[in-house]
Amino acid sequence: MNQTQPTGLGHPERMSTYRTIVVHLDAARRRPQTLDVALGLAEGFDAHLVGLFAPAPVRVATPAVGEGASVVREIEEERQRKALAAQAEAEFREVTARRGNDRTEWRDVPGEALHAVQQSARYADLVVAGQADPDATDADDALAGFPGDLVLSAGRPVLFVPYAGRFPKIGARVLVAWNAGREAARAVHDALPFLERAQRVEVVAFDPQRGGADHGEHPGTDIALYLARHGVKASAAQQRGAGIDVGAQILSRAADMEADLIVMGAYGHSRLRERVLGGATRTLLESMTVPVLMSH
Repeated sequence: MNQTQPTGLGHPERMSTYRTIVVHLDAARRRPQTLDVALGLAEGFDAHLVGLFAPAPVRVATPAVGEGASVVREIEEERQRKALAAQAEAEFREVTARRGNDRTEWRDVPGEALHAVQQSARYADLVVAGQADPDATDADDALAGFPGDLVLSAGRPVLFVPYAGRFPKIGARVLVAWNAGREAARAVHDALPFLERAQRVEVVAFDPQRGGADHGEHPGTDIALYLARHGVKASAAQQRGAGIDVGAQILSRAADMEADLIVMGAYGHSRLRERVLGGATRTLLESMTVPVLMSH
């Protein structure tokens, strides 16, 4: 039995849920692990799962010169892409059939990967994607900046699966990184299906005195009260890092409480050919140790 399913508490008929989950699949080595997490979540939430193959563009170097070189290169790139897509589809269908899950569909969308996922995200409740290979660079991995671009533009919550490790349970112990901002409020709302089923939820205001956010007299207590009205058993706390990067504080706190999910707002903006991420957002995308649900 797969253990990735969220932990259930309370009255299921009254709980928030995800009805459609999109999992982004590419040609990365960690694709099976990302798919396994997405399948477990789809089963746990009784959701329809969309497997979306949208890889980085295939680049083929050709020694040929002259007018025919570009044509040869395009034919070979398309041939290789089709081979990758066929392999990914066979893997998806084999795994879902083995698990007895017939509430799935497969999509192979040619073209730019970010646009493909954006379009499918519009008609989903949750997007599952893998963390970029931490050892990759923009030069050797066209998807190196993909996670940041995706979370800033999807319009839906994105659950990122770390590049390393296995995650048999997600959502039993949840850390909510709270700063009273719009993005954080959006993330908490988007994560309600997890939070309502969690065994433990800890809302932590990291360095609440910084940034000028209006936390109120007791940072974190208002959002914990909001969650309590949804049946979430959440505790509120503050943490001051004495100059330590907030992203590092979040990761340290998650390790201390043995969290299996982090919920946080994603900060930054995305323009043509430029992506600017907030410090904590960048740190988590680069160094996450457990799955992270982000909303923008």
